[in-house]
Amino acid sequence: MNRPNVDPIRGALIGKLITGFIHGASALARLHPAARASRHGVEVLENISYRPGGQSDHLLDVYRPIKREGLLPIVLYIHGGGFRLGSKNTHWMMGLHYARRGYCVFNINYRLAPQYRFPAAPHDAIDAYLWVAENAARYGGDPQRLILAGESAGANLALGLSIASSYRLDSGRAESIYRCAVRPRALIAGCGFLQVSDTNRYRRQGLARWALDRVNYIEQSYAPLVSDAEDQTLLDPLNFLEDAKQPERDFPPTLVPVGGRDPVFDDSRRLNAALERLAIAHRFLRYEGEGHAFFAFVWREQAKRCWRDIFNFLEQQGLAGEPR
Repeated sequence: MNRPNVDPIRGALIGKLITGFIHGASALARLHPAARASRHGVEVLENISYRPGGQSDHLLDVYRPIKREGLLPIVLYIHGGGFRLGSKNTHWMMGLHYARRGYCVFNINYRLAPQYRFPAAPHDAIDAYLWVAENAARYGGDPQRLILAGESAGANLALGLSIASSYRLDSGRAESIYRCAVRPRALIAGCGFLQVSDTNRYRRQGLARWALDRVNYIEQSYAPLVSDAEDQTLLDPLNFLEDAKQPERDFPPTLVPVGGRDPVFDDSRRLNAALERLAIAHRFLRYEGEGHAFFAFVWREQAKRCWRDIFNFLEQQGLAGEPR
């Protein structure tokens, strides 16, 4: 298959501009009085290392209700950003929004491209999962009520973890998830970018030039050619599910929220079809007129509706946040 050819200097420059905007906007929003965690009955424990070495890429923040009784259901949140942008700091709103509804949230960093190419990101997600499984109870989380959640690239990584928990992959790092006694009880895969290879498929779907440039640059900067079967699964978890046999263990019930105008909408549509073929419990929710990661703008009406749908779905799985 033909790999994309994007000017690396132009791609890096645009990436820096987007990164600056995202980090600046997130930091500015965090200064607003309404963003204070304590106003929502939430406390934040920052910069906890989930992997030896002390790298900032391997830190997480814990968001949890100040007033709580017993262990809380857990959300392991994996941020998006095309495997190149974002952090736990840009996605603080996600941690706060889950915690204010009674969840113990582990909001993680992971290594980003182009400095760290695939499979650095999924390997970090695996390490974070194993750390949370072992340490969550120390922070007030119940390992037996684990929810995996992420948007865009984060949904890709969360889907990969779910596959690794339900299918015994050939060998390698993912096998440690299958052996782990803690298994996910639900998956929230929002507006997922679920197949990194062959981003030229979006050209065939008529994607706008500016958006095509972005997804092509992600493939070029993040994903070298891979031949190992496990690596291919972690790179393109959607492709794996489309061809997979029935899971060896129960696959976590899955919610797939996506905007109707999302440039990568088709990945969510295909995920819905794959889950239906495998008879895996799931809901596919399309929000007409909305773009990529629209639910991050939590003050908007469609975003509020999406969050209500998320919490209703988790309640249906017996994973409601603790009443406050």
